[in-house]
Amino acid sequence: MRPSKSLLPSLVALLLLVGNAVYVSAYHVPPMQDSVGGPAASEAETLRVPTSQESAVLARRILRLQSIGTMSTVFQHVSAVGGAEDEDEGSNGGSGGGSVATTGASLSAANSAVEGAPLGLMDYYADCEGDTGNPTVLTVSMGTTFRNVAAGSNISLSTRWHPHYPDDRPYYSAASLPRFSLIGYLEDMSPADVERYDIKACFARRHPDARLWYPGNFINHPSRWTRLVVTNVFWLGGFGDVAYLGWIPLDEWRNVTSTDIERVRLPGETKRRESSFEL
Repeated sequence: MRPSKSLLPSLVALLLLVGNAVYVSAYHVPPMQDSVGGPAASEAETLRVPTSQESAVLARRILRLQSIGTMSTVFQHVSAVGGAEDEDEGSNGGSGGGSVATTGASLSAANSAVEGAPLGLMDYYADCEGDTGNPTVLTVSMGTTFRNVAAGSNISLSTRWHPHYPDDRPYYSAASLPRFSLIGYLEDMSPADVERYDIKACFARRHPDARLWYPGNFINHPSRWTRLVVTNVFWLGGFGDVAYLGWIPLDEWRNVTSTDIERVRLPGETKRRESSFEL
């Protein structure tokens, strides 16, 4: 017997809810006894709604497994960013290349109507500094994102979890999966830190093409190594009845260790995926 057309939307919605509830409950969050102490939890307890601290570990795992996000800035006052110039938005994943000092500012200089408007662009990052939780960013000076920052804009990096095999779920919903935003500021990395963390090799493992824009590149796009120093973390773990939603305390974010990161698994993650990626 076929369901009536009037019932189909309700049935689809029910399947989505049930399927995604099971999917999100697939967070594997073992007891955090290595870092915070406490007794071991049962397997059933590992399927409960994660705490903010456990969500911090999940977010740090996403940060390590992913390497592309959206960097958001705000167009500044025209006089703050200089004269209008054309720019190449094809470099470094859409952030352009060149020098703030020699080419003027971003598109805000050409159109004052966008002053104060937010702008989000895809860009590269890599989790290269071990347990710090501060992602490494290749700052290409001519890029609109980095021009806005140079002119005084705040910056955030947002990313989300992309499951390894969503195609085997007929009722897959991206809205059920975790995402988060890191708010902070860009800080130049010292030559000693670049060497200490082997930044060039680490970044190239995630973005081989980015070598073209490394500092001293032959195409004459001034660039430098920076870190996004995280000052605030906003986490949206999925649907609110099965995931933590809200701010993650900074100390919880910073206190996550590589051991913690390796012990958790995200929804839809295969047992071995890129978790073997070593810094």
